[in-house]
Amino acid sequence: MYAADIRGVLKNFADGLFEKQGYTLNAANEIEGFLFRGVDAERHFHETAKFEYVNTGGYYHSLPGDPLRTFIDTTAEVQRSMGFQNEKDHPEVAPSQFEINYGYGEVVAAADQIQLYKLICREVATKLGMTASFLPKPVVGVNGSGMHTNVSVSKNGKNLFWDPKGEEKLSKLGWSFVDRILTHGNDICLLLNASVNAYRRLDPHFEAPNQIKASAVDRGSMIRIPIGNDRSMRVEVRSVAPDANPYLVMYSIFKSGLDGETAKIKNLRQAERYLPDNIYTALDDFKGSDWITKILGQDVKGRYADLKQASADRCARLLGTVVKAPEVQFHHEVYNQFLWNQF
Repeated sequence: MYAADIRGVLKNFADGLFEKQGYTLNAANEIEGFLFRGVDAERHFHETAKFEYVNTGGYYHSLPGDPLRTFIDTTAEVQRSMGFQNEKDHPEVAPSQFEINYGYGEVVAAADQIQLYKLICREVATKLGMTASFLPKPVVGVNGSGMHTNVSVSKNGKNLFWDPKGEEKLSKLGWSFVDRILTHGNDICLLLNASVNAYRRLDPHFEAPNQIKASAVDRGSMIRIPIGNDRSMRVEVRSVAPDANPYLVMYSIFKSGLDGETAKIKNLRQAERYLPDNIYTALDDFKGSDWITKILGQDVKGRYADLKQASADRCARLLGTVVKAPEVQFHHEVYNQFLWNQF
């Protein structure tokens, strides 16, 4: 198997756990995004240095005929026709922000659904003359967009993260999973927050999870333990950006949570530790991590770091208080015509 085919690596890892231990890895994502006026708003950002909202309401704000509501309803309908098990959808906290949630799936299918979800949103928005953006923080001064990743492990249909007598009703396996994620929080940060813009979102003033700790209630924590039951008990990794590679996200979270180390840090789950506030610090943590070398291999680790270094070096080193044009211009490198025309 090709070492840099991360979808294949994830599938191999999940299949191996099922064969050896009977484990099924489950995941569901809450993917937030923004809807902006005009087609290709990201591509034209360098001309205007701003995005235009289609709606200035907030959380759950919705009226008949509202463009954001029309977009959400249309997207949800398309998702259902493609086999998504939709659960709830609504405008989010920031103006023109949305979240369209769907049910759990096996880990590889769940990662595939992230790709499909974003593609559907972009296509529907384009048809409506608008742009669906998954930049983590396209507008300064309002909440950014996250991709809260809910995970659990089951065996023979039984949720192994559920224990009615456990702390927060999370089992010992679940808590050891949490402890390992916290241990490797800085190691995997660049995989969960892969762009320059992602580090604008990790701002504690906007309900952003920048603290490497676990909590049932604190939304500034990297990991939240939601209220659950024998079917729904799960661990929610909140520090994931919506533009991250879903296969790298799922692989790094499950691999770290199940096979990682546990740090000997006093009061690990509530210790005062923080995620990087810029991509350069995240790069240093990533490059210096033995754990990343172990799970990705030296070659893939080096190539990923080189790509992220190049992306970072095209942008202003200090984030500042204004979203810079290069953050958007060089964000979608594969299909960014503006970038390719420079070569």
